[in-house]
Amino acid sequence: MVRVDGGGNSSLIQVRGLDKTYRRGGEEIHVLQGLNLDVDKGEFVAFMGPSGSGKTTLLNLLGGLDVPSQGSISVAGDEITSMSRSRLTEWRARHVGFIFQMYNLIPVLTAFQNIELPLLLTKLSKSQRRQHVETALQIVGLSDRMHHYPRQLSGGQEQRVTIARAIVSDPAFLLCDEPTGDLDRKSADEIMGIIKRLVKEYGKTVLMVTHDPVVAEQANVTLHLEKGVLVEGVQSDKFAGVSV
Repeated sequence: MVRVDGGGNSSLIQVRGLDKTYRRGGEEIHVLQGLNLDVDKGEFVAFMGPSGSGKTTLLNLLGGLDVPSQGSISVAGDEITSMSRSRLTEWRARHVGFIFQMYNLIPVLTAFQNIELPLLLTKLSKSQRRQHVETALQIVGLSDRMHHYPRQLSGGQEQRVTIARAIVSDPAFLLCDEPTGDLDRKSADEIMGIIKRLVKEYGKTVLMVTHDPVVAEQANVTLHLEKGVLVEGVQSDKFAGVSV
């Protein structure tokens, strides 16, 4: 289930009273205000809203890339808002997979090497790392492109590599910021097919920011942010067991 009233107590992700304020000169800009959210394991949530509504800020906070001005975020019982910077970095590497609009691939590394990067910080052996990478490549349908460099791949294929890199360490949840923003409709549909498969077949939890209603409607819940406040929730009839 997905709840915006803070009523859950056993959810994978629990957000309570989340505020984020930036200072610009003498002015305070309130990006998020008193936000509550509960997301259970295996949910696929899309966030929509106008530019500046706080969507990307929320993702950055959920992924431990930024810290709130007030409030708390807990993931699987770990309150990340109280962690030190070093512990938060370690937690993020273990539990979060990031998929951005820009692919952020290293051009001098092959697809295999780009995907393997997060595993180099683990204690996995070389053979174990190879097994993880090959599994991720198989999931995204790029086993035959593992030795290709980014310049030899299409935009859709580069985003598949990004997804494989995000899932290679088997994170608790995936954060997707406009994952189809730079793609044509055909490639976008293929990427969304992979993301939906990760939810349905592998039980992954996905939180996604998008401006594209065609993309958003493929999630099981769409939440709308307006001026830092969750103002609306829409349930898709393609999934069951969701309440807002």
